[in-house]
Amino acid sequence: MERDTPSPSATLGVVVVTFDAREIILDCLESLLGSRGVRLRIVVVDNGSGDGTPGTIRDWAANGREAPPAGGPVPIAPAVAPFLADTPEEMAAASGHALQLVETGRNTGFAGGVNAGLAELARIEGIDRFWILNPDSVVPPDTARAFATHPAPMEGFSLMGGRVLYYDRPEMIQIDGGTIDRRTGITGNVNLFAPHAETPPADPAGMDFITGASMVASRRFYEEVGPLREDYFLYYEEVDWALRRGDLPLAYCPEAVVYHRAGTAIGSATHSRPPSPFSLYFKHRARLMFLRRFFAGSLATGQAYSLAKAGQYLAKGYPAEARALLAGAFGRPPSATVTGRLDPSAREILARHRKGASA
Repeated sequence: MERDTPSPSATLGVVVVTFDAREIILDCLESLLGSRGVRLRIVVVDNGSGDGTPGTIRDWAANGREAPPAGGPVPIAPAVAPFLADTPEEMAAASGHALQLVETGRNTGFAGGVNAGLAELARIEGIDRFWILNPDSVVPPDTARAFATHPAPMEGFSLMGGRVLYYDRPEMIQIDGGTIDRRTGITGNVNLFAPHAETPPADPAGMDFITGASMVASRRFYEEVGPLREDYFLYYEEVDWALRRGDLPLAYCPEAVVYHRAGTAIGSATHSRPPSPFSLYFKHRARLMFLRRFFAGSLATGQAYSLAKAGQYLAKGYPAEARALLAGAFGRPPSATVTGRLDPSAREILARHRKGASA
């Protein structure tokens, strides 16, 4: 049983977390500004970028840009410079789409950035849904409206997802939703690599979580469960969040399509290359943290998986990737290759969490 569809003039909150995203963020924001049938309140949280991302956003907001790059799965028209607000109250008063830039001044990780954005949006009355979107994504004009107006079950929902397609292979699905192997903590992508045009919408009842690349949280879920846990730093934050949802179900919006430049931010795996050492360290560190919290009885099999997977990387000629995976899984400090991409505050956060885990 479903409620009536909300008004097409609904307002949707959006959180976009950036870190060294100068080359991609304007495509994302201009595609969002092309959204129709909905008003967007967009909070961009910059996690201490060293490439001038905040300045790029401010200059664009003041002057626009001559033209977006040609090509891509979503035609992006040159956008009128957005209303750049200083506070949530200023955003709330805007008649059209509005943007707020929040600078943390340090790398707080994915969850830390998202939580900062959610805290800003939660101050705006009338926003009942918060869309968390990766900066290396572009969205068609009707995706935001679909997320804002898709009917929810009578009991409400926790997290809502849609279809995420590969930016460079727009006919191919990256993920419709996520599953968890409770023996190892490994996550899976529903409909991974399946053809978009021939694959029916996914059933949220068959999902364990919604991908953090594009997920909508209901205000009720956010207020009842609380924000994302920040000690994962990268990966598994959304998996953990979903498993804390209680009786609130997951939801799926078939019309909400996102095109994702997979792996551009942290070197995650794509359909053509393995993950980077940076990605592997944090993913397997987070996987074992997740198992300890939710499926402690599976720690032994989870660690055995780590050893086997590292052996596969070694056999394929990827020794740095194997070492990074093992260091993350067994609680060892990251290599210089990994720490070289972290600012001092991020290194301090990780050291503190390692100390706490071993105490």
